[in-house]
Parts: sequence; structure tokens; C-alpha cells
Amino acid sequence: MELTDAGYQIQGISVLDLADKYDLPLFIYDASVIKRQYERLTSAFNIDNVVFNYACKALTNVSILRLIHSLGAGADTVSYNEIRLCLQAGFEPDQIIFTPSSVSIEEYVLAIEAGVRINIDNLETLRYFGQHFPDQPVCIRINPHIMAGGNSNISVGHIDSKFGISIHQLEEIKSIVKDHKIHVEGIHMHTGSDILEVNVFLQATDILLNVAKHFPDKSYIDFGSGFKVKYKPNDVETDIELFGREMSRKMTEYRKMIGKDIQLMFEPGKFIVSESGYFLAKTNTVKRTPSNVFVGLDTGQNHLIRPMFYDAYHGLVNISNPSGEEHIYSVVGYICETDTFAWNRPLPEVRKGDVLAFKNAGAYCFTMASNYNSRVRPAEVMIYEGQDFLIRSRETYDDLKRHLTDPDFL
Repeated sequence: MELTDAGYQIQGISVLDLADKYDLPLFIYDASVIKRQYERLTSAFNIDNVVFNYACKALTNVSILRLIHSLGAGADTVSYNEIRLCLQAGFEPDQIIFTPSSVSIEEYVLAIEAGVRINIDNLETLRYFGQHFPDQPVCIRINPHIMAGGNSNISVGHIDSKFGISIHQLEEIKSIVKDHKIHVEGIHMHTGSDILEVNVFLQATDILLNVAKHFPDKSYIDFGSGFKVKYKPNDVETDIELFGREMSRKMTEYRKMIGKDIQLMFEPGKFIVSESGYFLAKTNTVKRTPSNVFVGLDTGQNHLIRPMFYDAYHGLVNISNPSGEEHIYSVVGYICETDTFAWNRPLPEVRKGDVLAFKNAGAYCFTMASNYNSRVRPAEVMIYEGQDFLIRSRETYDDLKRHLTDPDFL
């Protein structure tokens, strides 16, 4: 999104015109940014046989999935319904890896029947597979016990995390694999999100490569993701180019050592889609109190919960009044909770009816939306090659009551 003499635009289309055309609140995704981010990843590595499996939980709209598939990515899924969405978007089963946590065996069975790759993150499930699915190749998710990421909610490789099998349980893994003759086709880890230091990745890489040597039949190693993107003005991000060079060097040495062209996998989600997204909302009220000025929007944590759930920062832009005199506002929602998007944020003067845009609304925003307070979820629009496309219709009241029953018990 850029500010021109004609106001804020995305690929030459007026953002205010999009707000008028599709109504508010509204999610907008810039396809050119998704393409840019994916190409940054692919060009960062100077070795072959590298695969990027998009972590589709970040944004599961089928149109987005179809776009990312067209760029050459695979898919990382965490539920059977995500598998179904990816298949609908055009991914082949062998391009999809199923990496769930604490799901039932029944869901694993559905994934096996769909023909996708299976990633297992606990000893009991691994043993069950050995007993009941002896011919099923599997990937094993290792917990490297590295504290990485912005906070404990998004750091998932530490010792108290529910994700993965502890590296301290390696001997048990090997015993189960040997006893049941399990074909381990891959080794996997994911340490968390918003990881800035390349050295953290490299440290975890050394741990995983040390584990991988115990499974000589493997054909791939999946290093997860967690690359940090920019949120704040003058923010820092993962140096993906440095990371690509260092990982290319390390994997070249590793392949030479084992004499095998092992496939290298990553599962970026946020890095690919976060910066592509904008969330537009209208100002309902400007409320002045003795201590603050609140901007009340026609949205809330039901549509954008990251600031409340993760204490996440989202940049804010006054689309309607970009050249207005700057004031300090606290931006809040209409939900009957303390759903504060931003405290004491400088913005060009905000007036009732103004349209505000949240930046970095491409990842973990719409996908975490709900119908709390009986509010409907917004529409989604994608801007592709200078044209706007509605990729999800706005919900209506009929959608809220679609699955309700009215038994005659009173």
C-alpha cells in the first residue's frame, strides 16, 4: 500500500474505493507482496532440492492457497480440513505434510487415506503407527529444547512445549522404530515464530542434523520456520538472505558428509502472507475522557485478536485523512471485552466515519476470527495484477443461525 496524490492505493486501486465497494470491515491482500516474499525465500538459497511448504494455518482462504501453489510451494497442514482445502486449491497429496498436535488417530487415518505425508510428534502415536500402519512412511517431529521466538505463546521448541518429541527421548524413538521396522522418511522441528537471530536457527539445525544421523533412510529434513517480519516503524526482521547462505553452506557440507542429496524443507507462513494483508475498519466514535482519547471502531477482537492474545503490534494508518494533524489515540473495538488494538498511538486526526487500516493483517488474523458477541466475519478481497477480486463474501445473520436447531422443549 502506498500513499499517492490520490490517496492510499494498492496496485493502483484506491483503498477508499475498495472500502466503498465491499463495505467494512474488510480484509485486503496484495498478491504482489505474497509473490515478492516467496521469491525472497527461494532466491536466498544457492543449493537445489529446497522446498517451502506454506504453513497454511496463517491464512487458509482457498484463493490464497491457489496463488501460493502456483508459485511452486508445498503445504504444511495441521488439520484434516486444511488438507481438504489444500487439495481443493490444487496441491498434490505428496506436496502436503500433515503436522498436527494432540489429534485423534481417526484424524490421522483420514490424512493417510488422503495420501499426504505424515508428521508424528509423540511416542504413543509413533508406536501406534508401528503396530497398525507398518507400511506408512512417517516424519518425526523433534523438540530441540531451544527457547526461541517473541514470547512463550509462539516459542514452541522449549522444554515445556507440548510440541514434538524431546531430544532426550531419542533412544525411545530409535527403539520404537527398530521394533516396528518403521520407515522414517523425514525428521522435523519447529522452534517458534518471530525468531530474529540466524544463529538460533543454526544452533537448532546442528541439533536436528545430529538426530537425523540415526535415521539413514530419511529423504528430507524439515527445519520449520518462524522467520520474523517487520511490524513497527524501523523494525528489524530475519536476515533471510544471510540465513539462506548459511543454511546452504551447512547443508552442502552435510550432504557431502552423508553422500546423499537430502531434501531441505521449511514451512513459512507469516513470512509469506503477513505483510500482504490490510484490515480496514470504520471509526464509530471518538470518545474523549479526562485521561485519553479513544477511537472506537466497527470491529473488535472477534476479527483481529492478535493484539489482545499475543500483545502483537499492528501498524495503523488513517486512510481517510492521511495529511491530518497528528494526535495521540487509543484504538479500541466494539466487543464487550477490553479489546484494545493500540494504546497511545500517534495518528493523523481521526474523525467519526474515517477508515483506518491495520498493517500486517495477512497472517493469523482472519483465520483466528470468530463470531463472538454474535458478530459476523468480514469479507476478504485479493488484489491480483491490478484487479480486485472478492475471495470470501461477508457473513450475514443467516450464517450465524445456519446450524442452530430449535427443539420444542419449552
